Amino acid sequence: MRDRKRTWASMSVAACLGLLPLPMLAHHGTNISYDRTTTVTIKGVVTEFWYRNPHPALFINVPDAEGKATRWTIEIAPTPYTLALRGWSKRRSDEALKPGTAVSVKIYAARAGTPVGLLQGITNEAGVAIFGEDPGGPTP
Repeated sequence: MRDRKRTWASMSVAACLGLLPLPMLAHHGTNISYDRTTTVTIKGVVTEFWYRNPHPALFINVPDAEGKATRWTIEIAPTPYTLALRGWSKRRSDEALKPGTAVSVKIYAARAGTPVGLLQGITNEAGVAIFGEDPGGPTP
């Protein structure tokens, strides 16, 4: 009986250890989610900026020809820690990306056709690069 309990315990531990990598596989693939062969530029107004894990995100309202706004979610690939190492702190984010700030955002659009994108760069109304791959801002 004791050997049987050990066998079941060993099998249970092995099964649990075998399942540990599965959550890591659940993380989305950037190249699968976004079309990285095409750059899209959208103009809108910042509604929110999340400086949190797993990825910071920018939310902007983008008006269409009739003035109806669509809320876009822009994923910023590095983590907040990585952004901080590059000099992009939460405080800097809060200052540069206040709600109501007009921005032009260069993204890789979602393959699904939804209003979601992966950030390439952000410029303000004056055309000054404030974030991203453009000169003057940290690269995500």
